[in-house]
Amino acid sequence: MADTAGDVERRPGEPGEPVVPEERAAFVRRIGLFQATAINMSQMCGIGPFVTIPLMVASFNGPHAVIGFVAGAVLALADGLVWAELGAAMPGAGGSYVYLREAFQYRTGRLVPFLFVWTAMLFIPLAMATGVIGFVQYLGYLWPGMTQTQGDLAGLGFVVVVVGLLWRRVESIARITAVLWGVMIVSVVLVIVAAFTHFSPDRAFTYPAGAFDLTTGQFWLGFAAGLTIGIYDYGGYSTVAYMGAEIKDPGRTMPRSIIYSILGIMAIYLLLQIGTLGVVDWREMLDPDSTAGSSVASAVLEQTWGKGAADVVTVLILITAFASVFTGLLGGSRIPVDAARENVFFRRFGALHPRLRFPVLPLTTMGVVSAVGFLIGRHTDLATIIQLLMAVMVILQALSQVLAVTVLRRRQPALPRPYRMWLYPLPSLVALAGWLVIYGFADRNSPGRHPIEWSLAWVGAGCVAFTLWAAKEKVWPFGPREISEDYLPGGASAQELAEPATAVADSPVTDAGDDGPDPGTDPGTDPGPDPGTGPGGVAPTPA
Repeated sequence: MADTAGDVERRPGEPGEPVVPEERAAFVRRIGLFQATAINMSQMCGIGPFVTIPLMVASFNGPHAVIGFVAGAVLALADGLVWAELGAAMPGAGGSYVYLREAFQYRTGRLVPFLFVWTAMLFIPLAMATGVIGFVQYLGYLWPGMTQTQGDLAGLGFVVVVVGLLWRRVESIARITAVLWGVMIVSVVLVIVAAFTHFSPDRAFTYPAGAFDLTTGQFWLGFAAGLTIGIYDYGGYSTVAYMGAEIKDPGRTMPRSIIYSILGIMAIYLLLQIGTLGVVDWREMLDPDSTAGSSVASAVLEQTWGKGAADVVTVLILITAFASVFTGLLGGSRIPVDAARENVFFRRFGALHPRLRFPVLPLTTMGVVSAVGFLIGRHTDLATIIQLLMAVMVILQALSQVLAVTVLRRRQPALPRPYRMWLYPLPSLVALAGWLVIYGFADRNSPGRHPIEWSLAWVGAGCVAFTLWAAKEKVWPFGPREISEDYLPGGASAQELAEPATAVADSPVTDAGDDGPDPGTDPGTDPGPDPGTGPGGVAPTPA
């Protein structure tokens, strides 16, 4: 088609299938239910439970902390169906920013997708920082005399090594990722097996007085904290939603793969937590300076199979932590690229290394923020970083996507939806309630840290950044408000539906911000699908 602003070449869609831009339509539907479920589970299982089991126990003040993993699974299931409907209708690269652009462009132009990328530049590296904190905690088991300064330097060195290994082509990264994920699975299995060879039901299922008293505020405060930690640990359940263009029969496969992967990981996490509680006294986990509080999996192995086995498994857990941060930064660094290339974010974030073809600025920026987040967590606590990253993620991505399902059903009723949310709008309402609980209790679960205020401040800074960027690019509110209905059959891309106040009513449609590709960026070269995440560059937390 013509090379006019916002025009996207299309091919006719098959009946019932989404209409997708040409460059995305090249994907082949070859991923079945088993493969899709395995991909999701590979992104969900990581360092998270090894470092959060003591936090979960502390939140509930007892072994009934397993409620947190169950509640997190319920929220993940409901929110997963949100992702499934959006991902099946708008498959391929882009992910969240595409969903938010399509839903909210009618009133606020590119503001919401811009703010999503802006917040992702903070919450993704903060999630990676939690993995670095976990790495240093378990390193302390092998290095008992490690000082605070030595731990800080070890964590910073860890970040430098990860960024250095990512400073290369995607093809070589894929092999590294496969090996690291294998080690991750072995670590989890060994801890579970060790725990149940010396399991004490009395230790695991003896609850303190008033543990299930639902009339006390303390229970619900602990529930909110446990829900936050639980959904953090399930991070990655949306991976398959980014791969809608490659999934066979997405209307059936996508929601089932999300549900099966969440239920599978929930079973693994419950076995891990119940097994741990059957070996280690939960009261020992309340002391963050004890082995049970800082490296609980090592404590399980030491009490069951001895110090030698504990040392070996601790090394595997260190590799697991490395894998979590490695794959997270790998996927996260790709998120701004598509947005920048479609002029939804700062253009420089779309530039690739001239020879190695990876996104230089996103990777280095997220590496620096990960290092800063690690230092903040080291000098406060891990729970603070989790509350902060979740608050930043909830306020833009999570809540906006729940609303996007309803907005798109009203704004784009003709949008082909291979999967329509079961029992709509019930899953959306459950997800909305869960995210609001997490956000509403964030300050109370991090007293004196103010994660809500910090999240609002970051979004406010993003609004300022958007205003400056929009003024430079001459887009809404300083230029035409463009409507890009790329996924509607026969829908016009970049069709002008609303003019700014100073515009002439019959002025031609133009993309005032499109002045060509960013210097140093090869417009014909894509950073490629992330081997650890899928084509959309989903950024799993170290869960």
